[in-house]
Amino acid sequence: MQVTGGSSGIGKCIAIECFKQGAFITLVARDEGKLLRAKKEIEKHSINDKQVVLCISVDVSKDYGQVQSVIKQAQEKLGPVDMLINCAGISVAAKFEDIDIDFFGRLMEINYLGSVYPTRAVIHTMKERRMGRIVFVSSQAGQLGLFGYTAYSPSKFALRGLAESLQMEVKPYNIYITVAYPPDTDTPGFQEENKVKPLETKLISETSGLCQPDQVAKIIVKDAVQGNFNSSVGSDGYMLSSLTCGMSPVTTITEGLQQIVTMGLFRTIALFYLGSFDSIVRRCMIQQEKCIGLEKKD
Repeated sequence: MQVTGGSSGIGKCIAIECFKQGAFITLVARDEGKLLRAKKEIEKHSINDKQVVLCISVDVSKDYGQVQSVIKQAQEKLGPVDMLINCAGISVAAKFEDIDIDFFGRLMEINYLGSVYPTRAVIHTMKERRMGRIVFVSSQAGQLGLFGYTAYSPSKFALRGLAESLQMEVKPYNIYITVAYPPDTDTPGFQEENKVKPLETKLISETSGLCQPDQVAKIIVKDAVQGNFNSSVGSDGYMLSSLTCGMSPVTTITEGLQQIVTMGLFRTIALFYLGSFDSIVRRCMIQQEKCIGLEKKD
């Protein structure tokens, strides 16, 4: 099993969860120091002496040739990849005009191409073996656009398009794709994002609460093992996945029927949510204009 972005946050918790189940783990991330610390933490959860945690320090978003080479080396050491978890990603939350223009491209590189490259590197072997699981860790911000996420949301939306197209190609080979849409999760990345997050984004995010990474990891692993295309967390996540299902694959007929039956109700609830989000944005704008007015008087 291979986890990109596995040195911290959700990725590390997924690695721990799979290690508890006896998996051999390859951790892929940029920071070698964080990788080694994560390796030590993961190894505490071994269930037998044969389990191995291999660390690879590489930027999965930069050079496909390098990514392909290191993943090939890892497969030579630990065997073919049965499951690939694409968890490498970063976030930025700011108003559209306040985001450095280079960040739009950088987020697409890390959040989208950082999943394309590892997937491309393992897909041929999976097809040959006619088995495999591939997970793309998106976000609830990859299901709906929110204030402050004009750079982040598009990079996460892109993963769904990739996943739907790829699932149609590889399903005949017994390879199953899962797209995970975690909500706000208490990770180092989330804590960094909160330092500069606009007030509007904070207030909107607070309506859905904060999840723990180990809880999210357990759900993602379970859905991936079962071959579910969608992986969501909690009632809000279930509603959002049903609302945005569109032409995405379903795992069972029951899942499809549930989406049909609940669509009208969930759309009604969603309209109330959207109304409250717009209200938050308007209130913040009025407050900001008052503050500017007071500053001008002074």
